[in-house]
Parts: sequence; C-alpha cells; structure tokens
Amino acid sequence: MAFHLLTPVELTFLGDRDQHLTDQIIREHHLVVKLNGRPYVHALLLQGMEKEFALGHLYAQGIISGMRDVESMTEFEGGVDVVLRESVLSCTPRILRRVDSSLEVGRGEIYRCVKQILDSEIFARTEAVHSAGLFLEGKEPVAITEDLGRHHALDKVIGAGLVAGIDFSRCVAASTGRQPKEMIHKCINAGIPIIATKGVPTNLAVEAATGYGITIVGMVGPETMVLYSHPERVK
Repeated sequence: MAFHLLTPVELTFLGDRDQHLTDQIIREHHLVVKLNGRPYVHALLLQGMEKEFALGHLYAQGIISGMRDVESMTEFEGGVDVVLRESVLSCTPRILRRVDSSLEVGRGEIYRCVKQILDSEIFARTEAVHSAGLFLEGKEPVAITEDLGRHHALDKVIGAGLVAGIDFSRCVAASTGRQPKEMIHKCINAGIPIIATKGVPTNLAVEAATGYGITIVGMVGPETMVLYSHPERVK
C-alpha cells in the first residue's frame, strides 16, 4: 500500500467497551493548477498523477482539444503549471458534441472493467476513496487510479489517456459510486462512449447520456447489470 497517502490519527472507538486507538486515515493533498502562470483551479485530492489530473481536467472541461494545445507542463511544490498556446487561452470552452462511436463490448468485459477498479487496497483499508479506470476496447487497462472524489479520479485516467495518445472513442470508463451529470459531461467532452459503475446514475445524467450518445451501465455485477441509455453498445 502507498503509505504516504495515509496519516496517523488518535481516535476513540465506542462499543461494548470504549477504546483509545491509533489508526490511519486518508491524507488530503492540496493542488493548484495554473494556466500560463495564473491560478486556474484549486483541488483537494489524493497525491499522485498530478500532471494527468491537470490535463484530464482541462480536456474534460473543454479547455483543451488535445496535447497539441499544450506547450509545456511544470510541476512545482503544491501545483502544476500548464502552458497553453496563446490561441487556446483566447478561445471559449468547446461546445458539447454528440459522441459518435461504433464500439461494442460484451457484458463480461463490462463486469471485468468494474471489478478491476474495485480491487483497491487503499479502499479496503480506509473506505475513503473512489476509483476510476479507462479500458481500451473494454479490455486493455490504460489507467486505473483512486482519488477522494470520483470526478478527480476520472480526470486522472482521462489525462493518462491523453498522454498515451489513446483513441477515447474506443474506450470504456469505469467509475465507483453514483454517476451524476458532471461525470457524463466529462465523458462527452472526452468522447468516451461507455461508462460503467457498480452504482447508479442520476436523472440528469441519464438525460445527458441519452441526448449525447453515451451508454451508462449501472448496477454492474457478475450476472446482471442495468443499461440506462444507448443499450446497443453492450452485447
């Protein structure tokens, strides 16, 4: 386990008899993302993959269209400075466009994607993180990671996909927990056609997914799962 992600805490356990114990809890990491030297966003997240988070966040928010928009990236204590082309800084964020993908995957592949992201030692130890993964053709893991929030975890794996030059239209994203509208918007901007979860989506997430061509697979288990939108992609 990555012990640098944990910090000790003194606690009192109340039960049949009170106990004063020392345990370990998640360490929050403050990160500032700068654009061309100016603060753009502050985030509290799990330490690691800071550059991928910055890239994935910018891509999923429609700020950049790809690595070609990035001139350089520099890490400093507590942050990342992303230098974008001047022409990108003067543009408005990309407008959401319908995701067009011919990707089809099997139920077993969907289940294996979700199962892989749930195999988290730090979650088993703390129950305090969300996980996300990106899988090419629903088979090959591009990246799997954890974070304090599902949004940040998805940003990180999207950023990893950008660095690797992955075709997002051939990918399945897997995520833990409830899937709100913001998660679907990230998939739309990234061009990811399928998102799978052991949890369920919200009504606005289903509306957005239906309108913009995203397949949401929820309640994923070894035998059953629920297709909330565009079921034609899961066989």
